[in-house]
Amino acid sequence: MQDIAYYNGQIGRIDEVKAPITDRGLYFGDGVYDAAMVRNKKIFALSDHLDRFYSSLALLRIEPPMERDALEAVLNDLVGRLDSDAPHMLYWQSTRAAAHRMHAFPKNARATLMAFSEPCGLDRHDHPYKLITVEDTRFLHCNIKTLNLIPNCMAMQQAVEAGCDEVVFHRSGRVTEGAHSGLAMLKDGVFCTPPADNLILPSITRKHFLALCDQLGVPTRIAPFTVDELMDADEIMILSTGSHCISVSHVDGKPVGGRDAALLDKLQKAYQAWFDRETDR
Repeated sequence: MQDIAYYNGQIGRIDEVKAPITDRGLYFGDGVYDAAMVRNKKIFALSDHLDRFYSSLALLRIEPPMERDALEAVLNDLVGRLDSDAPHMLYWQSTRAAAHRMHAFPKNARATLMAFSEPCGLDRHDHPYKLITVEDTRFLHCNIKTLNLIPNCMAMQQAVEAGCDEVVFHRSGRVTEGAHSGLAMLKDGVFCTPPADNLILPSITRKHFLALCDQLGVPTRIAPFTVDELMDADEIMILSTGSHCISVSHVDGKPVGGRDAALLDKLQKAYQAWFDRETDR
């Protein structure tokens, strides 16, 4: 199959597999999700993504739909059914239950599991992003990868209408993250990233870049920084599962970055090489 989907044991094409109308993800967003890149039917960094997935489940007090080994087997079986070795995105989510609508957790709730995989190439590294800044009005549990993404969607639409590619969320000037990406910057040869507190998602790509910098001898700094500091960065980096690392050329219409292209290129190429090694046949 070119694309494939799963819901509580049902397997078929994405447009064939259905979820019940009483799934709490539909009317409460009561669930969590994760996503990973697939190449040659191999899931990149699955262990890291599962760590975050099970952490998010625990933070929302959702009993896992199955043990970790069983879920890993389901996901690998799913991508093994694809008829192409080309890059795909694998998405999976678990909601608290399919149950009649009530705000309190339903008794004897059994978590649902939905997953799908479809073709999705990595974003081009030769196309720097343009960003806009948006006040971050999301709730204070952004470290949980929940289904509640309406503020992210609204901000991303605002970016699209401004002819931009992503958002810089900030809380009273303190940079947090993007609408669907992590943010980092290079300044004076140092890789700088906000702390992984409750204001940002613990990005897998951010985690990988910190490890990569350690391997390459690139200094790192994990600390809050402001929009003004971001604007003065040597390079601004968008980090995500679907793009790895994209540079930024403009923020709010103003040119930014472009002052440490050599280090940026070194990190981009090193991460791409890591991804390629991990997903080779």
